[in-house]
Amino acid sequence: MPGRDSARSRRTTERKGDVRERAILDTCEALLTHKGYDAMTVGDIAQGAGITRGALYFYFGSKQEVVTALVARTVEHLWERSRVTAQTDEPRQAVSAAMQRTVELWNEHGPVMRTAIDLSLTVPEIGELWQHTADLFIAAITAVLQRAGIQAGAAPDQAPAMARALCWMIERTFYHASQESREKLQEASATCEHIWLTSAGLNT
Repeated sequence: MPGRDSARSRRTTERKGDVRERAILDTCEALLTHKGYDAMTVGDIAQGAGITRGALYFYFGSKQEVVTALVARTVEHLWERSRVTAQTDEPRQAVSAAMQRTVELWNEHGPVMRTAIDLSLTVPEIGELWQHTADLFIAAITAVLQRAGIQAGAAPDQAPAMARALCWMIERTFYHASQESREKLQEASATCEHIWLTSAGLNT
């Protein structure tokens, strides 16, 4: 049955490709942790993934493309967390859960997220991914603020503007804290949670 054998062969090739691509991205994330973006090379990534440089170029054209794909994979987790936050009914619980999930994500993927922030202004694809991620978080924070009684609108003291400021404040706070220690991430979480609750009038 040549047709059936051919289809089975294609499925096997696709699965092998998925495994190799995952190995490349996993290696890239490990190298970002231990060497950083500037120091790591395509050769380092290929060696860590157990393939040749030529094989790596079958999947990605450059180190930058590998990192962009890794950022895309990582922000999918961020997008899911933002949806969960937006759907949590009680505002205090939503804020607490959002900050705890933020700590978990920075613990798990801090080097990738810092690299995304560092490259967002110079690599358009990464910039678009990161901006879209921020927009989703801003929408989630806006929903929480509105459930807490903050009005919608364009004024500085209304939910959308406050959510935007909170989102970027959280990003910068965690960016710097993640360069120090996990304890600093917990401190950053407590600070951001306090500011968010205060902004929503929930700290009284």
